[in-house]
Amino acid sequence: MKNPEPRGFYRNLILVFLVDLCLIVGAIVLAYMIRFDFNVPDLMRTGLEQSIALVIIVKMPVFYAFKMYRGMWRYTSSSDVISVIKASILSSLLITAIILFVNNFGGFSRSVFAIDLWLTIFLLSGFRLCVKRCFEISVGNRFTMPATIGTVVKGMFFRENGFTKLLIIGAGDCGEQIAREIIKNSMLKYKVVGFLDDNPKKIGKMIHGITVLNFIETLEKVAGKVGATEILIAIPTAEASQMRRIVDICKDSGLKFKIIPDMGELINGNVTVSAIRELSFRDLLGREPVKLDQGKIGGYLEKQTVLVTGAGGSIGSELCRQICRFNPATLILFDNAETPLYEIDHELNKYFQQVNIVPVLGDITDKSQFARALEEYAPSSVFHAAAYKHVPMMEMHPWKAVLNNILGTVNVVECCKRFKVKRFVLMSTDKAVRPSSVMGASKRIAEIIVQNQKTYSDHQTKFMIVRFGNVAGSAGSVVPLFKKQIRAGGPVTVTHPDVTRFFMTIPEASQLILQAGAMGKGGEIFILDMGRPVKIADMAADMIRLSGYRPGKDIAIKYIGLRPGEKLFEELVADNEVTLPTGHGKITVLNGAGCNMVKLNGKIDQLERHALDQDCGMILDLFGDIIPGYRPYVNYESAYPPN
Repeated sequence: MKNPEPRGFYRNLILVFLVDLCLIVGAIVLAYMIRFDFNVPDLMRTGLEQSIALVIIVKMPVFYAFKMYRGMWRYTSSSDVISVIKASILSSLLITAIILFVNNFGGFSRSVFAIDLWLTIFLLSGFRLCVKRCFEISVGNRFTMPATIGTVVKGMFFRENGFTKLLIIGAGDCGEQIAREIIKNSMLKYKVVGFLDDNPKKIGKMIHGITVLNFIETLEKVAGKVGATEILIAIPTAEASQMRRIVDICKDSGLKFKIIPDMGELINGNVTVSAIRELSFRDLLGREPVKLDQGKIGGYLEKQTVLVTGAGGSIGSELCRQICRFNPATLILFDNAETPLYEIDHELNKYFQQVNIVPVLGDITDKSQFARALEEYAPSSVFHAAAYKHVPMMEMHPWKAVLNNILGTVNVVECCKRFKVKRFVLMSTDKAVRPSSVMGASKRIAEIIVQNQKTYSDHQTKFMIVRFGNVAGSAGSVVPLFKKQIRAGGPVTVTHPDVTRFFMTIPEASQLILQAGAMGKGGEIFILDMGRPVKIADMAADMIRLSGYRPGKDIAIKYIGLRPGEKLFEELVADNEVTLPTGHGKITVLNGAGCNMVKLNGKIDQLERHALDQDCGMILDLFGDIIPGYRPYVNYESAYPPN
């Protein structure tokens, strides 16, 4: 396929060409001025005029031959500076040879052309780096002009042996940053041999001396020409359909391919080679990047003390990472699981050294222990992510759902009021809507407890709830299970051919939780936009394909029937709930029907007694009394015989 050259290509080429023309003319004029102390004698004026004509005639074609008008100035790098140096030296040598051959420098000053050489290099390189710097300032790019200059000498030398030839899909900011890091660090053992991109304006252009070769669909053909052995997908903003198309093209090529994840998934938001990983199901969700109101979120997190319960869990740990980006003074990690708590503490201390990270090994069911943490550290905001979330496990242990999800929430709520926490955010679930499971029912009761705090005037805490569906890759999702089954050779077990679930990525959910926390005034239930529901059977097939197998042939998909408490589909809003828009396109808010707290408190006391007695039948009956429409799974099997 012939590379297209649209109107924008010619317009940009002419603009860049004219800028360089002005710069080289300015360089020769300035060289004469410097040589003659800014007073060019009359006998040298003819030489000046001839020199201007000569540099235009010689230098511009040489610069064009060195592909200096194919690069994108916003991505100026060491290779571009090297091209300027080489082209300037060659053109100066040609000019010197011409003058020497024609009139043996009669009427010309030899030193002028030496000065002109240095001025040309300085002006052309400097202007390109200044343009690049302007783009860096506008987008917050972490790669700076000194870093580019510092790699010029390295770029003079090329080492090929032992390097993996990498073809990058995506000639945008992400691809540019990865290419730059690879060029700077020879220890990475990668050599970028080209870019592919579907933007016709980029085809034929160069980034750090590396050409945007062609469209993405030509991957197999281009990879063969340049000898690429590995592919990197560097389009973190790709939509689901676009990502699926790219993945199919990569699979057809037969080459190994990896991906740069969504920007929200990256530590500190920085694109680095260390972020490269294997493709996963969440990459196929194609969720749009979350746009956050940084000012509002920073207003209640920056330089504050924040506490997260369940900080070692999948949602809790990602919440901690996202909170650290807003530079709190202190972040309290509260969790009862020792190993996950240690891991997230170690990670955050490594990447966010400016934040005081305090791990607290504690249990929300121990009210005095949680109260002690609030008294000692006095957090202004509490994010309550601690909960038991596995539906089948809670069907077998309903008393655990009561003790942890309900009574644990009661403890956290009461302590937050007592110690004057300003803001409390509860993580809830779509399974709380018309619940059919113990887990969903326990989370709905937790919602009611939190929501009804607005009816009391004995506290200053703003209580709010954020309700969302499954997060791809969390400990409670089917993604880890499917991965294990695929590694074992199958079959991949799906409960029902028609079962669907909402999915979003963990970083997206965490970012929207922080955004909702900034909006709340007290009593709201915020609903996160989960997009379209995903068929679990389709998801299983996608994961099998991602692993390099054929669904139904290499690895079977087996339907095992709905598990206790499961629905065919989940809902985010009940029939009696009405959602209203907020200031954020991915967040809506509802004010559901309240609950008589006198009746609820009485039921909670009973739930506590029955939970301590592990009386499953009475617990389910009480769930039915508290939640209209709750229908327990009748043929449940408890971990212990019913009383």
